[in-house]
Amino acid sequence: MSDAPPNPLVPRRSFLQTASALGAWAGLSGSGVLPKFPSVTADDARSAPDYVQFRPEIEPLVRLLEDTPRNELLEEVASRIRRGTTYREVLTALQLAGVRNIQPRPVGFKFHAVLVINSAHLASLNSPDQDRWLPIFWALDQFKSSQAQDVKEGDWTMAALDEAAVPAADKARVAFTRAMDQWDEAATDVATAGLARSAGAQEVFDVFCRYGARDFRDLGHKAIYVANSWRTLQNIGWHHAEPVLRSLAYALLEREGTNPAQGDALADRPGRRHEQVLKDIRPDWHSGRVDTNAAQALLTVIREGSWQDTSEKTLQLIQAGVGPTSIWDAALSAASELLMRKPGIATLHAVTTMNALHYAFQQTAQDDTRRFLLLQATAFLPLFRRTAGAGAEKGPEIDTFEPKEMNTEKPEEALESIFADLEGNRLEGARRTLSWLETNGNPRAFIDVAQRYIYLKGTNSHDYKFSSAVLEDFTHLSPRFRNRFLAASVHWLKGSSGRDNPLVARTRAAL
Repeated sequence: MSDAPPNPLVPRRSFLQTASALGAWAGLSGSGVLPKFPSVTADDARSAPDYVQFRPEIEPLVRLLEDTPRNELLEEVASRIRRGTTYREVLTALQLAGVRNIQPRPVGFKFHAVLVINSAHLASLNSPDQDRWLPIFWALDQFKSSQAQDVKEGDWTMAALDEAAVPAADKARVAFTRAMDQWDEAATDVATAGLARSAGAQEVFDVFCRYGARDFRDLGHKAIYVANSWRTLQNIGWHHAEPVLRSLAYALLEREGTNPAQGDALADRPGRRHEQVLKDIRPDWHSGRVDTNAAQALLTVIREGSWQDTSEKTLQLIQAGVGPTSIWDAALSAASELLMRKPGIATLHAVTTMNALHYAFQQTAQDDTRRFLLLQATAFLPLFRRTAGAGAEKGPEIDTFEPKEMNTEKPEEALESIFADLEGNRLEGARRTLSWLETNGNPRAFIDVAQRYIYLKGTNSHDYKFSSAVLEDFTHLSPRFRNRFLAASVHWLKGSSGRDNPLVARTRAAL
């Protein structure tokens, strides 16, 4: 008999084929703002009682995203926008459609349609007004692609909740931690609902970010999903949290083979060790000094040592009075160096995972969780190196690679030249970028150009996830590492020579 409990999130029926709702929407007139959309009727609910439904003011727009064919969706959403549907309403419906329709296991692959929503939102914030919708429309199309893939793989949907099993408010927190510790899917699902209904947003985040970082599975996507779902909920409203958190909890219980509570997999060892040493860390650890030499020493251990070596070095530095800023300098820089040495999906996720862990570190209100996240971050990096097949052999080092001067005195021309030549030689582009940053001292100009080429040339979720992570983390690094980190990012950023994503023209035409 399998040790896995019954799956509370089951394959869906044929509710997506219901045409009556679309017929009603097609006949709408007037402003078309969301509150005027028809609410979900009792008959609608009875027609598909086995899947979760959302609040009546957003359910019709979610159905629109689910039911409209991919080749018509952008135009249909543009029509709604012209009639009054807001940016926040589209963002909300996109998040909820994703968590209802796309299985969050494995935590990646087709589920990137959900993971990338916050990154697309950040790209929208950084876009000029005339291009503000481009990243979100790209994410809408990505949702339809992943929805189709989900149908091919079994047509999964999030099931309606077993309301009778939801724990009382005063028992929800204990029930949730017990179920998560035992990797019990059915118990976790109902406990998640109880926690969402009874706890404040900060308390919920504090609990989830700890579990999102406890194991090294799915290339860091668990921590990424925690950070991105939290950030998206801050924009769409906490009243939409319950289905998002149910999807998140289900994702965090992703595992292979034996129940981890009964095993000793490599993925779980750093977290188990760090749970044991948290209490020994000096109480004033967060007020330690900024120490460039210590950051470079830790960077060397991450580059060459095991996760145990890295964990031990991190602890030594903290106990010796080195502050978290220097630990993060090493962790963020080491991830970027991995990408320089061996560009690929595994090393890219080292960068985006460090971004998620650092964000959680900044946001959690629990001191012991901050310690845990810091230790997990540095210990995960040798595991990323191992996953990517990047040994300790020599390669470009982020703290020593040399800048290369360019033959133009005009900063704008030099910057465009960097992006024009980027596809040919990435390391050369990094050296030129470092020279440009050190000479001109204007990282905002570089970031603006980099972001513009992402939404013009980007073709997949990793382009958005990576660029949003890098352009955010740059601001948190010490001056010694900041420009080098940003320069190294050209190993995945888009150059200007590639063709525009066809969705750009389609979106502009639709709007």
